[in-house]
Amino acid sequence: MTDYPDEPWHLAGQMYLSLWRVPRAELPPVAPGTRHLTVGGRGLVGAAWVVYENDSVLHYNELLRAVLVRDGARPRVCITDIWVDSETSRAGGRALWGIPKEMAIFEVQRSDGIACAGKTGRGTLAAGRFTERGGLPGRWPSAFRLAQTLDGRIKTSRVRGSAALRLARAEWTAPADSRLAALGRSAPLVSLTLRDFTLRFGG
Repeated sequence: MTDYPDEPWHLAGQMYLSLWRVPRAELPPVAPGTRHLTVGGRGLVGAAWVVYENDSVLHYNELLRAVLVRDGARPRVCITDIWVDSETSRAGGRALWGIPKEMAIFEVQRSDGIACAGKTGRGTLAAGRFTERGGLPGRWPSAFRLAQTLDGRIKTSRVRGSAALRLARAEWTAPADSRLAALGRSAPLVSLTLRDFTLRFGG
């Protein structure tokens, strides 16, 4: 069994995030007991490359896709697909919060933005490139609750943080046989870099 830190996890690093408005019929499955939150027949899907570094409790790379959902009348975020290159992160995410983390290998190149590719033994998951276009002043706070399935029930976890925001231009590609193939079919609604973010996850 892999040991992992107790919650809450204090995480820090760089996040490269894109958002799409997706027709209801094309939204990925979410945690049982939650429902897609849609407006005008479309839901909100986010995907991100994350580099955990600085004073983060664990240092690793991550690729994820998440969907905005409802738990009753309450808005939540549900992570539907996620890969990491840390066995410790994988074990902790699954055991503490029901986050369905899987293992992958990442290629990461950083300059003004980032160029990433994520792969498993079955092939490429996705590739992406973010180029920053300008910053917004100050640091921006965020707070939301995650809804996942843990031990057959909905597990709700609190997430709070802040980051310096940069507008970005993003390009996503994914093979047709990847679970993330939909990310490469249309341009994101908006893309952002969350510079030097900090998160308090769980607890």
